[in-house]
Amino acid sequence: MRKITLSETATLLSENDNFHILTHRYPDGDTLGSAFALCFALRTLGKNANVKISGKLPSKFSYLTENYCEQEFDCDYVVSVDVAAPSLLGELQEHYGDKIDLCIDHHGSNSMVADNICVDASCAAASEIIYVLIKAMNVEITRDIANAIYTGISTDTGCFCYTNTTAQSHHIAAELIDLGCDFSMINRINFETKTRAKLKMERMVYDTMEFYCGGKCAIIYTTLAMQKALGAGDDEMEGLASIPRQIEGVKMGITMREKEDGTFKVSVRTNDGINASEFCARFGGGGHVAASGCSIKGDLATAKYMLIKAAEEVL
Repeated sequence: MRKITLSETATLLSENDNFHILTHRYPDGDTLGSAFALCFALRTLGKNANVKISGKLPSKFSYLTENYCEQEFDCDYVVSVDVAAPSLLGELQEHYGDKIDLCIDHHGSNSMVADNICVDASCAAASEIIYVLIKAMNVEITRDIANAIYTGISTDTGCFCYTNTTAQSHHIAAELIDLGCDFSMINRINFETKTRAKLKMERMVYDTMEFYCGGKCAIIYTTLAMQKALGAGDDEMEGLASIPRQIEGVKMGITMREKEDGTFKVSVRTNDGINASEFCARFGGGGHVAASGCSIKGDLATAKYMLIKAAEEVL
């Protein structure tokens, strides 16, 4: 395993062929945007490339696949994008866990096992790294590539509102707009459009909200029973993690989501410099300073108790 530069990464991508590009479980805009942008770029170079999604493609991202279809070939080179830890490969881990040739990521806490690792934690999104790599490979950025990269940057920066947003984020986004990306459609779908089921889920989630640490910590949760009652799927879960952090005075917002395997998927969003990645590392997770995640095994009361005790130590 060796850490390599962006230039070395571009060379590896140019020299190899027959790619499988892996996303992380619970696929979001950045892992999908990175994967499809890289896939389209490699195909532009005449290479074979497919995107392997861990989980189901959320319907709202279907526009990324309008001009995508699976190719038939034997895989020779495996690349993971925006995957910070082996466990985040989800259902892909069994087949690809020990076969990853190249890991491309922007999480400083990255613990992936791969032959080559390219991590740039200064980037707000993995899609920013993909943009630089595509430029380095002298690939023309088509509308499909522009839409994919913009999706990754916009969603991982909260439509350029989160503290991870940089001048580079804006510069790249501006160029993508000049190149014809449909930024209005992308932002409308990701930040303004909600299904009725999602609205019902948000209303139910607000009723679960509890405050701790003198109001500095807010916790919300969804259970399997709640999801079943509303017929809610992954699309309705998207974006819930931002709710508790929006409350005045809250420095740490925690969102708990019960999964079929007896665990709770935990998303942590913080304000005022509270390190969400260090908090989640207590439970084997990680991510970014202001946005991280982890999983906790146990029932609702047990998982919540563990999170509250940890929050009290931090806050």
